[in-house]
Amino acid sequence: MLDVSNSAERPYADGKILRRVTDGVGIITFNNPEKRNAMSLEMWEGLGHALVELRDNSDVRVVILVGAGDKAFVSGADISQFEKTRHNAEASEEYSRRSEAQRALLATYPKPTIACIRGFCLGGGMQVAMLADIRFASDNSQFGIPAAKLGIAYGYDGLRNLVSLVGPSWARLIMYTGMRLDSTEAVRIGLVDRVLPDAELWDATMEIARTISGNAPLAIQAAKITIAQVLKDESHRDMDAIKAIGTACMDSEDFREGRTAFMEKRKPRFKGR
Repeated sequence: MLDVSNSAERPYADGKILRRVTDGVGIITFNNPEKRNAMSLEMWEGLGHALVELRDNSDVRVVILVGAGDKAFVSGADISQFEKTRHNAEASEEYSRRSEAQRALLATYPKPTIACIRGFCLGGGMQVAMLADIRFASDNSQFGIPAAKLGIAYGYDGLRNLVSLVGPSWARLIMYTGMRLDSTEAVRIGLVDRVLPDAELWDATMEIARTISGNAPLAIQAAKITIAQVLKDESHRDMDAIKAIGTACMDSEDFREGRTAFMEKRKPRFKGR
């Protein structure tokens, strides 16, 4: 098991992905500021390694995704790699296959995830942000998917997530034009959940992360599983999974601890079992 509360920063992808743990909160940093945190294939794979380590650390109850510096969350894919990795349909399919595992990992992540967005959040950065459970943004953020300006097709999963957040009409406008949205527009249409002054963004994100970390992990897992099933077509919903996690909650030590703490008028100490 990984170190408990406060760990040193661990690098992946030649230091362009960083992972650390602070007071039970896992933090993954996209650390490519000279390219506005543009994502290379190696960074996608490093992201996957960091996510797996935080997933398997029982002391981590929530994960924050954040970009290094003040210019960008993730400004998109590293276009300088395109001639090598995405120069035609076959190469692009291989690129997608190698990065798909990391996107799938984030899409089905068992712990709550928060995207802390400052500056540019474009293209592949939007894909990462939309896969997070919660999105907080600074008031100087910009959002967009410039696929139409690059002549590439944005993937099905990314567009499904975009439509689920902003609806089909806004998804069409964003995709057809490649337009940029400021944070005011992004929060108005539901692309992000909260906009804060830039200087307050990190503290507000950490406050929410610590609040989540202090709540009962099984109850949060139940909410995450159930919401995911609600979003599926009725014919594909796993009602047995919802029932199983509900039973696990009711039979857990945490449920007994929650009741006891309430009666004793103290803060509960949840263990996730």
